[in-house]
This record gives sequence, C-alpha cells and structure tokens, in this order.
Amino acid sequence: MTVGHSTRAIEEFVALLKGQAVTLLVDVRTVPRSRHNPQFNADALPAHLAAANIGYTHVPGLGGFRRVTPNSPNGGWHNLSFRAYADYMQTPDFARELTSLVVLARQQRIALMCAEAVPWRCHRSLIADALHVQGVATCEIVSPTRLQAHKLTPFARVRGERIDYPQSPP
Repeated sequence: MTVGHSTRAIEEFVALLKGQAVTLLVDVRTVPRSRHNPQFNADALPAHLAAANIGYTHVPGLGGFRRVTPNSPNGGWHNLSFRAYADYMQTPDFARELTSLVVLARQQRIALMCAEAVPWRCHRSLIADALHVQGVATCEIVSPTRLQAHKLTPFARVRGERIDYPQSPP
C-alpha cells in the first residue's frame, strides 16, 4: 500500500493506517521532516504510530530528489524529477532497497509513505510500478475503508524484472 501524509491531522492519518490494518509504515521521504506538518517528522511520527501498534522505518535509499543520468532511458517522463527517479531505479542501490522492501511486504502489512497527497504526483507511484514488476500488488490508501489498486504507468516497458519508461517514437 502507499499513502501520502499531506496536511492531515496525525489522528486522521493513524486512522487511515489502522483502518487498513497496516503494521509497518515505511517512510520513503529522502528527508523525513516537514516544516509545515511537523507531526510527520521522524522525531514525532514513530511515537504516534507506536501508540496504535504500528511500526515505523525510514528508508532513505528509496527517497526522491535524484539526478537525471546522461542518455536516460526514461525519456517518457517529461517531469524531470520522475525521470531522475526512474533513472535511479536502474541502479544496484535501488535494486537492493527494492529487494529489502519486497521481503518486508511479504512479512508484514506495509504502507509506503511520502508527503504528496496524490500518488500520481509522487515518486511512490514509481516504487509501486517496481513492486508490480516484482509481483507485489500495491494499492493507494484512499480512506480507512477504501483502497485504489495501483495501475502500471501506461508507457512503462517491462523486461523481466526491469522497468523503464522510454520516450515514444515521434
């Protein structure tokens, strides 16, 4: 599952997770802080989650803010932040982090968290694509009682366990 904390009150956010029986929140923000929503800072959030019997782990290796590589195979992304993250997805570092995430997902009911409210504006949608390729179904938490299934990005190209986002021919 994936979820964006957005500007939610901490009580509302915890209720979302509890409603979906999440046992571990995986923070995929590069910097686990929010100037405007300090309830989601890494020094505050774990205590709120623990009170609801939800674990917390920060995985900076899945965070955003990456750089586009020369000759990027991901020209299908016009948004440079997404292209840069898709380039990062081609690296051994990402593969290692994804493998660890797949193991967690098979052991616990996890939710990936970033700040952005909507998944299609967040790098967690690319992580969900990568999980899909690994055979791990992913959904966005919409409410305490509703999930929305993740759909593979339409212009994604899957080859075995690898995924890229090529520019379509003119």
